[in-house]
Amino acid sequence: MARLFGFSIEDSEKTPPGVVSPVPPSNNDGSEHYVTSGFYGSYVDIEGVYKNENDLIRRYRSMALYPECDSAIEDIVNEAIVSDTNDSPVSIDLQNLNASDGIKKIIREEFAYILELLDFDKKAHEIFRNWYIDGRLYYNKVIDQKNPEAGIQELRYIDAAKMRYVRQVKKNPKDALNSLERVAAGGKDNPQNYNFPELEEYFVYNPGNTKTGAIASSFTGGSSKGVKMTRDSVTYCTSGLVDRNKGSTLSWLHKSIKPLNQLMMIEDALVIYRLSRAPERRIFYIDVGNLPKVKAEQYLRDVMMRYRNKLVYDANTGEIRDDKKFMSMMEDFWLPRREGGRGTEISTLPGGQNLGEITDIQYFQKKLYRSLNVPETRLQGDSGFSLGRSSEILRDEIKFSKFVGRMRKRFSSMFSDILKTQLILKNVITPEDWSSMNDHIQYDFLYDNHFAELKEAELRESRLNQASLVEPFIGKYYSQDYVRRNVLRQSDAEIKEQDELINQEIEEGKIPDPAMAMAMEMGGGGQMAGPPNAIQAPPVPTEPEPDETPKGGEI
Repeated sequence: MARLFGFSIEDSEKTPPGVVSPVPPSNNDGSEHYVTSGFYGSYVDIEGVYKNENDLIRRYRSMALYPECDSAIEDIVNEAIVSDTNDSPVSIDLQNLNASDGIKKIIREEFAYILELLDFDKKAHEIFRNWYIDGRLYYNKVIDQKNPEAGIQELRYIDAAKMRYVRQVKKNPKDALNSLERVAAGGKDNPQNYNFPELEEYFVYNPGNTKTGAIASSFTGGSSKGVKMTRDSVTYCTSGLVDRNKGSTLSWLHKSIKPLNQLMMIEDALVIYRLSRAPERRIFYIDVGNLPKVKAEQYLRDVMMRYRNKLVYDANTGEIRDDKKFMSMMEDFWLPRREGGRGTEISTLPGGQNLGEITDIQYFQKKLYRSLNVPETRLQGDSGFSLGRSSEILRDEIKFSKFVGRMRKRFSSMFSDILKTQLILKNVITPEDWSSMNDHIQYDFLYDNHFAELKEAELRESRLNQASLVEPFIGKYYSQDYVRRNVLRQSDAEIKEQDELINQEIEEGKIPDPAMAMAMEMGGGGQMAGPPNAIQAPPVPTEPEPDETPKGGEI
């Protein structure tokens, strides 16, 4: 099973020889880009955004350190990963899987083992955040080469900057029909006579890419040097966003590159403007009489140095020093004035006006949040949310909830890949079985979105109110089964489950038996309006028979 650096799980289901297509198989991350030689990972920097994937990942990580961007990322991660003291952030759902109970039990145990290998209960927030920022996630599945049936022994996280996913066209020089332009000897355009490209998929790991940000030669468009690892030995999970012009995988932060740069420039410009215009500065007009230009300038400097006072506190040494020789932009202006003027004069320049206006800053902050699919209302930290009706929930919050759900679905592909490898290695299933089982395995994440709870509570209240209105007409116009299915919206499984629980609680004495309660009401006197039922039958035989016999004898 060992091949290259890692292992490979071969699928016995091969493509039939009659099935021919000039289109290579699509990539698992949605990208259609593949290389035809040993050079990969290099792009032409036309737009000035990025040159290679390594540069792109570093840009994403620097963006995540910006306060507004970090706050939005934390909102997303906190919604997607809900940490609880008792429950795991994610669980496996097998109710739609058509398999025996023994297989389901094994799958649940193996999934719990995978979560333990990932230490997902403690590191779920960190794992999801790294995946969201980088746009990709790599884990090396370490197995015992001598005993692969023991399953995965360890899951090692791999820095995305040190890995590359390569799809390379296989070359076969011995084949005479190595070109798509070649036609079979008969001159017939038979597609089966062509050799269409076959792709080889593998990973290249380069540990030389240090933490200092240096780019290894293999990732800057050079040769594909590094450790070659098989496709099955690495778990590869992407964001699903693809730049189809360049064929590279993007992060969810990619849309925020321009709004973040604009926000940073606006903030820097605002700081510079306020520092330069905030203080009031004076203008000194110095009368120089009829002095020549050179002497006039010298006289102006003498007067300026005489009255100028610039004492600076040195925080490093604790001393006060005189920096008269340096003039800053925030100091006063000294201008000469010839004879015939108004003499020496001092005037004041007002400071900047409307320094409290930050409308442009707020605009770009909202634009940044919109680019990250985070509701703008979450930008103000002091604003709470209303626990009113679900109809009062903003549409942005609903969109955000759906966005988080899509990301959870995409992130769950990591669990599917690891679980597939674990089950196949332990001979629980075959690769053919997994292709049919995968679509029926779901992953449930803990959910604490407040509107989901509000919406559920409001729907339940509305259905119960409708059921109370329909209750007098049960048995007359509606059946009980109809009310449970169409008014309360209970499924077959829920009806069966609730009936079993009700009977169990009646037997345990937790709730009264409705049949006994009805019988007691009937026996207590008083006729009840309504249709007759089986509960009214027992009192009939208790009527005394001798009363009817004399009446019959008198006839």
